[in-house]
Amino acid sequence: MKEDLIATLNNLIEVCKDGEEAFKSCAENISDTQLKQSFLLFAADCAKADQELRALVIARGGDPETKSSISGTLHRRWIDIKTAIMGKGDEAVLAECERGEDVAVKSYRRALEKDLPLDVKAVVERQYKGVRQNHDAIKNLRDHARTAT
Repeated sequence: MKEDLIATLNNLIEVCKDGEEAFKSCAENISDTQLKQSFLLFAADCAKADQELRALVIARGGDPETKSSISGTLHRRWIDIKTAIMGKGDEAVLAECERGEDVAVKSYRRALEKDLPLDVKAVVERQYKGVRQNHDAIKNLRDHARTAT
């Protein structure tokens, strides 16, 4: 049980690290300065969530994950390649960021389907709400960018 809980939390730590790095990558590849600031704020939110999850793992005697996932690294490289080939269109960057947030939403949903201790569940539920808010904000920004072009 303890190992499963730590594995679940470490998976979410990877998701947070992936999100933080992806948002930083999106901020680098987007031209709109307001969007850059939004992405940097999203990255900071991911870093904060990561630290909170790391504390839960440590409190339960586990070793917190220290790296992002391979799929997250590949996704960030895809963002870089796609924007290099297609140009740094804000819509393309937003679409890729939304795709990354789709993965985060699914990961948090899977974690919440597990039998988590109440204190952990409260943290994961709160973070899940934040992930959904980020996803919806990015989707709205992407939709706005589509209509603006």
